[in-house]
Amino acid sequence: MNSYWISSTNKINKNQFNRIDQNYSTDVCIIGAGLTGLSTAYYLSKKGLKVIVLDKSEIGTKTSGHTTAKITLNHGLIYNYLINTFGIEFASKYYLSNNQAISNIKNIIDTEKIDCDFEYQDNYIYTTDEKNVFKINNEIESINLIEKYLTENYNFNKENLNINPQFTTRCGLPFRISGAIKTCNQAQFHPVKYMYGLANSIQSNGGLIFTNSLVTDVKKKDNEYEVWVNDYKIKTKYVVLASHYPFINFPGFYFSKMYQVTSYAVGIEIDENILNCMYINDCEPILSFRTAKLDNDKKLLIIGGGNHKCGFSPESRDIFGYKYLENEIKKYYPNSKIMYKWNTRDCITLDKVPYIGEFSSLMPNCFVATGFNKWGMTMSNVSANIISDCILAKENEFLDIYNSKRLQPIKNKEEVKNEIKQVFKSFVQNRIQIPKEDLSSIKNDNGGIIKIDGNSVGIYKDKSGNIYAINPTCTHLGCLLTWNNVDKTWDCPCHGSRFDYTGKNLYDPAFKDLKMYEVRSEK
Repeated sequence: MNSYWISSTNKINKNQFNRIDQNYSTDVCIIGAGLTGLSTAYYLSKKGLKVIVLDKSEIGTKTSGHTTAKITLNHGLIYNYLINTFGIEFASKYYLSNNQAISNIKNIIDTEKIDCDFEYQDNYIYTTDEKNVFKINNEIESINLIEKYLTENYNFNKENLNINPQFTTRCGLPFRISGAIKTCNQAQFHPVKYMYGLANSIQSNGGLIFTNSLVTDVKKKDNEYEVWVNDYKIKTKYVVLASHYPFINFPGFYFSKMYQVTSYAVGIEIDENILNCMYINDCEPILSFRTAKLDNDKKLLIIGGGNHKCGFSPESRDIFGYKYLENEIKKYYPNSKIMYKWNTRDCITLDKVPYIGEFSSLMPNCFVATGFNKWGMTMSNVSANIISDCILAKENEFLDIYNSKRLQPIKNKEEVKNEIKQVFKSFVQNRIQIPKEDLSSIKNDNGGIIKIDGNSVGIYKDKSGNIYAINPTCTHLGCLLTWNNVDKTWDCPCHGSRFDYTGKNLYDPAFKDLKMYEVRSEK
């Protein structure tokens, strides 16, 4: 089963975007044709700049097309954390930038007449634990403090914010809650329809978009960059890394500042009058709800959650992966049929704030947007505005809080400790502990790492017993991969790269395939 967003856009003409087949010279080269890359290209092309967008796959087929697509400034219980960690001004800018992003997205949809099922919705963050009700109340108080700060310091009319945060114990979910924060005028849409609308507008503005075009290198040369893609060269003054996770390791060192988690979603058909809002709970395991329109006048209920760090088996715990979501569906919608299933990767920063701006002081005019912490619908637009302003030499009032070169100490020390521990385990401990088993220890339709002639070899046996053998060392930075038996993939527990069982690269930051070995059956 595939993502509903991708499966429901088969009628869109996707053949208008092809592989790059010659050298080019441009003002801006954007790597990544997801929401961030396309939004940035849209703003810059409207200003008359020559823009080229590159993607190794198709438009919106990675993270942007495997989301729940909630357009909201309520990124979990974030504002109490931001005030306590960074202060009221910082939290207010975060709030305001995401609030503006909702309006910006609606303005683009109206201006370009993009049919993408956009609709305003109330949003709920709920808890089912009486002990956590105080967290809900603290978040409401934090938002009220932010709105007070904005009215006093930004000449903002609170009524214009129109968020109206309030506490409630009733929200329409099929189970009892202890409390929730309700906010108004948040939104949802069909992200892939929106992205193709952006792509059409970019082309109308003179921009070029190339798909199935893998970027393998970015080189600084004099006052410009050379971007190498499919053996062709693009000369450009500006580069934007909008590829979810930066594939350039140095000098940015972003791999040391964030990690990736896998998030899951399941879609079931429901009656029109059930659940007309957006919902997410306050803590792990995450359980999220929203609806989408189907062609038969019914709705698709999208239930998301089951998150876990990349590299962990989704089968290892009952609160991970599709198993968790399917169990919840059986409890509350026992007669429903699962129509769609999908999962994706999200970059999580150690301080819970995205990195947006210049990639490194050593690479001027190269920009990055990453680490959206699962809230890419608004953050993609925030990023596009900040980076566009940087390229157009305009001031942006939000650049300082998302500063990608920030060096302040990370106060979430437990998160840092866990990340260091996991990387050490993958680099050292797991290599020592690889069991010296033979091929017979791996059953059909399963995989694992064994020792062959003293070397670690990743083995997958399909249902017929055919063997696929790979070098289980990640082509990104050399971490030992783990086998994911749900998706039949090799996953990196350090930085989240993913490969299929033949070794083909699926998810960044790695972009090179794994080396395959020839291993014969013991029969």
